[in-house]
Amino acid sequence: MIAQGKPATSRLTHEERIIAVTRDSSASARSAIAASWARSVQRYGLDPYRPKPVRMLSASELSVARERLGDMVRLAQSSLDQLFQAVGGVGCSVLLNDRHGVVLDRRGHPADDAVFQRSGLWTGAVWSEEAEGTNGIGTCLAEERALTIHRDQHFYARNTSFSCSAAPIYDHEGQLAAALDVSSSRADMTESFAGLITIAVADAARRIESLNFRHAFANARVVVTPDLDRHNAGLLAIDRDDMVVGASHAARQAYGLNNAKLARPIPVDALFSRAEDPADELKRAERGALRRALAATGGNVSAAARALGVSRATLHRKMKWLGIQSDH
Repeated sequence: MIAQGKPATSRLTHEERIIAVTRDSSASARSAIAASWARSVQRYGLDPYRPKPVRMLSASELSVARERLGDMVRLAQSSLDQLFQAVGGVGCSVLLNDRHGVVLDRRGHPADDAVFQRSGLWTGAVWSEEAEGTNGIGTCLAEERALTIHRDQHFYARNTSFSCSAAPIYDHEGQLAAALDVSSSRADMTESFAGLITIAVADAARRIESLNFRHAFANARVVVTPDLDRHNAGLLAIDRDDMVVGASHAARQAYGLNNAKLARPIPVDALFSRAEDPADELKRAERGALRRALAATGGNVSAAARALGVSRATLHRKMKWLGIQSDH
């Protein structure tokens, strides 16, 4: 959760607090909230005294936005349902947003719909930081991290009744694609409880990322990176030759991968054994190929030899050299 950015006095109005903080040249270094308020004023030219109506996309614009996100909207449905089941009972709405802050899909209790619709937290609304200043969806997208914007941490006073927890979602190429948000206007929503919701939102966002990644690399073997913690686990897509052909955002960060590097398949062993002798690497790769061929044929050496395009005698010599045993 990010730290609050309030000045010492509590006698200022919400708008006066924002102006006072943004005029303090050192405030942004001390507080992420202050930094977001400063971006809202200085970069986007927003005025806390003059909020514009929440922008709503037309039906055709919303359709284009959904198409732009591709299969992710469809793949996210079960995660949206599960998250809403967990938080809907305490007056929360779940919102899936694209990288521009457009609400593409939402879940909410009918009894709470009037509040959210009136406030603009509704399908088709634009909640980028550029449009609405500091807010859960927009600031999450701007800073690319899970966070909570709680009540008067919002830029516009009209949004200060809400507590919003959001987490970024990356596509199969590691690019920022969307944000998942849970918002509540309940008076008893505490900042500490909103922080717990942030954890649930981040977990749901990772599930959506995983589903989307596995869908994009449906013909590859997808493995979880072995040396990252559970909350930041990366995914690697590996082809039949044990070459890395895809990597999630977390995996790219962990192993220094990008689209340029992945344009040429990378041996998976190269990610985990940097200093290996080339001869040993070749031997390991050959051993892996033979073992896969034998496994595919149930250990039948003759069938494996045919699959590999070599003679049975050659395969036996290779197996002896590599220390591979067979029951056939």
